[in-house]
Amino acid sequence: MRIALDPQMLRTTPLLELPDVVAGMGYEWIELSPREDFIPFFKHPRVDTATVRAFKARLAHAGVGITSLLPVMRWSGPGEAERQAAVRYWKRAIEICAELGVDTMNSEFNGRPEAPELAEAMFWRSMEELLPVFEREGVTLALEPHPDDFIELGHPAIDMVRGIDSRYVSFLYCLPHTFHQGDDAPGIIAHAGDLLTHVHVADSMDHTASDGLRYITNPPGNPVRVHQHMEIGRGDVDFDEAFAALAGIGFDGVLTTCVFGWDEQARESGTRMLSAIRELVTKHFPHGTTP
Repeated sequence: MRIALDPQMLRTTPLLELPDVVAGMGYEWIELSPREDFIPFFKHPRVDTATVRAFKARLAHAGVGITSLLPVMRWSGPGEAERQAAVRYWKRAIEICAELGVDTMNSEFNGRPEAPELAEAMFWRSMEELLPVFEREGVTLALEPHPDDFIELGHPAIDMVRGIDSRYVSFLYCLPHTFHQGDDAPGIIAHAGDLLTHVHVADSMDHTASDGLRYITNPPGNPVRVHQHMEIGRGDVDFDEAFAALAGIGFDGVLTTCVFGWDEQARESGTRMLSAIRELVTKHFPHGTTP
């Protein structure tokens, strides 16, 4: 089992300095999420091959590896032009992943929840183009349902991944999205079984609590999705329940610290999260490998 850091709160740290900063926080692994100077949200990658190779060298010098890259593209629409552009961007991102020697990419289903059938059709069209590229490069894709995607619930997302029926596609469970996925972490984890290869770790408040009045938006009925990515213990996610379920399926994948929104405490927060995750692993995986 590996514990990685999503360095989103370190996004202003120069790319080539990032490995040393992450190593200084005690991490041996990075899950590299979108950065404006690398692979931005919804855009073509900005990094060139020379910088990729320099980054790879800095990672090696710092003793830090990359578990995965996380592009987010509009590969499920809403329009065909967006979908085609996303496929082009994905192909370049996969090239970058292979150049770094990384064997996994994570992403979201994307698409619009108010038009799920159209989004699904576009998703499958994109997968038909991209799956051969993943297979050729030996890169595995871990997919997660995300609030405001065309698939938001955990169980249907697992069924979709299973329907892709490729050893190169797996499932990612995001703990801070627990209350948008159906508030059933143990059931979803058990349903995923060996399809579950990656877990995002952060806390969030239950937006459905207090008869749905924990968060009030006006006018009532706004189709908004509210959640946070907070440190463990600051929200309502039951981590003991979730980690017991992970132990129950023999999980041996990647756990990524995914705390956002506290940039001024980025390093301190990351260090605290590493300690908290290690405690959970030790508690629930007493006979397993401690990261």
